[in-house]
Parts: sequence; structure tokens; C-alpha cells
Amino acid sequence: MKFKVVCRKLCDYVRYDLKEIAFPSSLPDPPHVVKRRKLTWKERFLVLKEASRLYCASWVRDIGPELRPHEYKKKRENEESMDGETNATQEKEPSTLEDLAVAARGGMETLRPALQRVYMTRASAYRDALKSFIQGYREGIQEVMDKKDNIASPLEGGKPEESV
Repeated sequence: MKFKVVCRKLCDYVRYDLKEIAFPSSLPDPPHVVKRRKLTWKERFLVLKEASRLYCASWVRDIGPELRPHEYKKKRENEESMDGETNATQEKEPSTLEDLAVAARGGMETLRPALQRVYMTRASAYRDALKSFIQGYREGIQEVMDKKDNIASPLEGGKPEESV
């Protein structure tokens, strides 16, 4: 009799508990979550096709108009709406990163002045920002001190003034 009980408990353990330990089931969704319908095989194929196309396109550095046609249509409309200016007539100034890349190709002799130029422009920008902050801080302190003087002076005269 005890052997049957042990076998049954062992079978129940393997059937229910061990399965839950090896492959735990997820928690049920909260009641406010609405379950979406399952996709058909055709919809699954279309999703997989679009995802793989975008994944392959992500390996390309410049995603052109054939991969993102809607964004390029907007850009063309904006360019056409300008006052007749085209991109060919406008000269693009090279960015800092492009300057550094060109300088790096030239070796250390050309890279050092380019890096110095970058650091000097950053330092001057920080210095200007700090100067404007200090100036604004001084103006703010001066306003507070003026308000204190205006409040303190009527009390000394014996007649309080109304402030707006």
C-alpha cells in the first residue's frame, strides 16, 4: 500500500512540480490588459519581411530614399518650398569630426593643431558661458539688494511705502 502512494506522489511530482521547476509558467496578465488577436501566417510573413529589410538596412551607413521614402519626400518638399535655393549652390562647411578625420590621415603633425583648435574653441565657449553666468548672477544679487534697501529705507523714515 505504501509503495503505491510513493509511486503516485513521485508521478505527480514529475508530472506537475518538476515541469513547473524546469519550465516555469509566466504570471497571468493583469485584468486591464487586453489581449491582441493572433496574427495570420500572411501577416507574420509581412512583419518578418519588413523587420529583416530594416535590419539589413541598418548595416548600411546612409539609409537612402529607397529604404525610407516617406522621410525623403518631406525633405524634398521643404527644399522646394525654399526661395529657389538648391543644395548645389550652398556650400557645406565641414564639421569638426570631418576635420579631425582628415587631420588624422595626415599624421600627428596635422592632428595636433586640429585638436588644439577644437580644445581652444571649447575653452572659449566655456569661458564665455561662465562670464555670462557670473554677470547674470551679479545682476540678480544687485536686484535682491536693491529690493532689500527699498524695504529697509521706508521703515527707517517711519512711513511705509506701498510696493507693487
